[in-house]
Amino acid sequence: MESSQSIVLGDVEIFRVLEWQGPLLPGPDLLPGSTEQIWSGNVDWLVPEHQEPGTGLVVATVQTWVLRSAGRTILIDTGVGNGRDRPSRPLFHRRTGDFLDRLARAGVRPGDVDLVVNTHVHGDHVGWNTVDADGEWVPAFPNAHYLIPAVDDAWFGPANGYARGRRPDDELLYEDSIAPVHRAGRAILWDDSYRVDDNLTLESAPGHTPGSAVVHLASGADRAVFVGDLVHSPLQLLHPACSSCLCQDPEQAATTRHRILERAADTGELVVPAHFAGAGAVEIRRAGTQFTLGDWPSPLSEPRRTP
Repeated sequence: MESSQSIVLGDVEIFRVLEWQGPLLPGPDLLPGSTEQIWSGNVDWLVPEHQEPGTGLVVATVQTWVLRSAGRTILIDTGVGNGRDRPSRPLFHRRTGDFLDRLARAGVRPGDVDLVVNTHVHGDHVGWNTVDADGEWVPAFPNAHYLIPAVDDAWFGPANGYARGRRPDDELLYEDSIAPVHRAGRAILWDDSYRVDDNLTLESAPGHTPGSAVVHLASGADRAVFVGDLVHSPLQLLHPACSSCLCQDPEQAATTRHRILERAADTGELVVPAHFAGAGAVEIRRAGTQFTLGDWPSPLSEPRRTP
């Protein structure tokens, strides 16, 4: 469930810290546009890392990608968090876990973090933005600024009735994981694109949520794209028209997915989703208007340098 290993792409060191891993949903339930035949036809390589043997449930992770770039420590997404009221997500409701201890064992203490990137405002991507300090939610990483897509901040915020009041979780997660960052003066809202440093750029990638984003890495000859929830299963790389049941606008998500994957295939970007188990990243190649899978170069395959 954890690793102190990493890879280096150009001048950027990358490793991940897992908060949770396990079976999630049956494949056709997770991807309503898919069929049992699609899943059974790919079971030989999906099992066991991406699909549970016997049950057919999709295996997923909640994890944070940690980047050391341009002298800074950067977190991409912050998972579920502890003690959150999430009544519509029993798996994560009032969770207690040791994520901060895992982060510390990987060499990152809260005060070491310079920047947090939330690819979008969902409860399993913003939870460790904050911690409970004597009954008050405060930033978990006191020295960090938090990059939050402005469109998502507005959509999930109080002025929009917390995503128009569709789910109680939306108000709860905004108030415990986003609003405290604003109150502390640590939030940076951005639109369309945002240059983090010479190696990293954020790009809007809407569909999963109105403000969903990806993070492009370009350093030396190396390329990667951290795609957040653009894909939940590697099957979507082969069938990019299939959006997840968690996407707010499935059609827009599919259009965005194809655009981002086309660029990844054309430029040699390593695709790094938020929720893949196993290696956690994969190369893709064009196959006409679709894609094929290349190598799975594990970000956990080489020793991490001690900072």
